[in-house]
Amino acid sequence: QVQLVESGGGLVQAGGSLRLSCAASGRTFSSYAMGWFRQAPGKEREFVSAIVWGGGSTYYADSVKGRFTISRDNAKNTVYLQMNSLKPEDTAVYYCAAASGYSGIYYYFGLMADFGSWGQGTQVTVSS
Repeated sequence: QVQLVESGGGLVQAGGSLRLSCAASGRTFSSYAMGWFRQAPGKEREFVSAIVWGGGSTYYADSVKGRFTISRDNAKNTVYLQMNSLKPEDTAVYYCAAASGYSGIYYYFGLMADFGSWGQGTQVTVSS
């Protein structure tokens, strides 16, 4: 099991930036990919971005491509999500997730991954 702790959320004006962090501990060596998801009030959770530990391939939802950047620090077992040009519609609780592999059932903008470990979430609020 992998434990995940997010940080970095907050309130920002439209057009501003935030950087989210996700620190992983536990069986991190079993992780295949790390991802970020978000859930806005009254909406379903949606995929935002992901990165594969080995090789560093990155994946983004169309809604954030060009504005968000995911990166990793292998030595610190930490994944970051740099969010620029934020919009009010980016307001949501952002969750970090870890995938130990893939079954071929779940597919996210080019990445197959089964995300089974989740953090507690961090609130991002973008004011207009």
